[in-house]
Amino acid sequence: MSGTTVTVVACVVGILIILLVILSMWKKVPQDKAAVVTGLHKRIITGGGGIVIPVFERIDYISLGNIQLDVITEESMSSQGVPIGVVGTAVIKVKNEQGSIFNAIEQFTGRNEKEIETAIRNTATNVLEGKLREIVSNMTVEEIYRDRETFSARVQEVVGTELMEMGLEVKVFTIKDINDSNGYIQALGVKQIAEKKKDAEIAKAEADRETQIETSKARRAGEQARLQAESEISEAAKLKLVKEASYMQEQQAAKAKADAAYEIQKNITQKEIVSAEMDAELLRQERQKDIEAAQVQIEIAKEQKNIELAQKQAERKKESLRAEVLEPAVADKEKQQTQADAEKYRKIAEAEAQAEAQKKFAQAEAEARKLKAIAEAEAIRSTGQAEAEVISRKGQAEADSIRARGIAEAEAMEKKAEAYQKYTGAAVAEMLIDVLPDVAGKIAQPLSQIEKIIIMDGQGGGNGVSNVAGNVTGVMTQVFESMKEVTGIDLSDIVKAKGYDAQVTRNINVNTGGNKNLDGEAVDTIVSMAGLDKDGDI
Repeated sequence: MSGTTVTVVACVVGILIILLVILSMWKKVPQDKAAVVTGLHKRIITGGGGIVIPVFERIDYISLGNIQLDVITEESMSSQGVPIGVVGTAVIKVKNEQGSIFNAIEQFTGRNEKEIETAIRNTATNVLEGKLREIVSNMTVEEIYRDRETFSARVQEVVGTELMEMGLEVKVFTIKDINDSNGYIQALGVKQIAEKKKDAEIAKAEADRETQIETSKARRAGEQARLQAESEISEAAKLKLVKEASYMQEQQAAKAKADAAYEIQKNITQKEIVSAEMDAELLRQERQKDIEAAQVQIEIAKEQKNIELAQKQAERKKESLRAEVLEPAVADKEKQQTQADAEKYRKIAEAEAQAEAQKKFAQAEAEARKLKAIAEAEAIRSTGQAEAEVISRKGQAEADSIRARGIAEAEAMEKKAEAYQKYTGAAVAEMLIDVLPDVAGKIAQPLSQIEKIIIMDGQGGGNGVSNVAGNVTGVMTQVFESMKEVTGIDLSDIVKAKGYDAQVTRNINVNTGGNKNLDGEAVDTIVSMAGLDKDGDI
């Protein structure tokens, strides 16, 4: 490869590289946006393209499209001190001028176009609301409500100056609604409505008056026209009578002439009539002959026609019989056959449908029984499991209860045995004294069945009552003896141990039947519980 070729290739490659670099630095900007390039040379690109050198220059985009804002102020005080609410709509945009674009990009900075638009929207809304309140405070409610165009123009004029410094312009500002919470505007409307109603009533009254005036004029003109018409009618009637008289006279003269001419013409006509009648009679006789001959021919033709008519009637009768008797019979037979076939097919279809329905019903019933049996089995299984669980828990609880009760009874018996082992003579005596009332009650129970007691003293001493008391003492003595035999404890010795002799001589011992001797405390307890004094008396 020669040096010239290498040089050419290098030049081509260099040119391509330069073109690629230029193309990579070329930035296109759509019509609704503006690009602000800062760095080596500050410039604005709108609706076209330009070269932006990376690293050395920066490009920022800002939208030139319309931005719609809803401006709402509530409870803004008017010049009259009436709080009102104003709802408006504004359309703003960044003005497509170099200075305005620079101002906007300086005022509203952001990382992207969306953030710049949000900043513009928030700032413009705040400015519009503030200026709107300012203008409302300098105007009356009537001026704001009745002249919305002037109000909107003032807002647009004031706000436009403020926003222009930020690079923005107000394209449109309109008032959508004006309201108040105190009914002031409604009151203004009531006044206007009342005035309009008043004007309408006045206009109606004026119209009624004009109508009555015009009606009166029309009636008067009508009456005059009626009188004029009646006068003209009378004049016309008079002229009519005159003309009728003249006409009658002329008519009578003409009638006389006509009558004379009529008589003359009548005579002439009578002669002509007689001559014509004679000619007519001759002609009638000739015609009569012709008629008789024609009648003979007619009779012949009539007989011929009657024969033909009879033949045709016979044919028609035959056809009628065929149509009325034979064909209906055949049709009725075919109809009955068709109905029989249809009834047969219907019964077959009904039987098949019924069989199919019974089959489906049986299948559905079998399926239902199957599902019901499965459900009942599941329910029985669940119920059985639940009942088994309940019975198991109940049995466990009863077993625990019985075990606890047995343990408690065993512990109680063990404690009771320990207590019995620790009982002293006083405790044993106390237990015996506790059961004495029950023993005495059982002994005296037969006596409670006796309604009356008659005391008879067979000894003659007259001491029946004292004998009864002695019997009671004997019974108690027997009770003491029985207690001694059963328990080995002599209660009489216990009582005597607290008597006078026992206290003085100290030579009375209490025999407990193998138990240890009762001490003084036990004896005191038994005596007090038995209701005895220390001498052994009850």
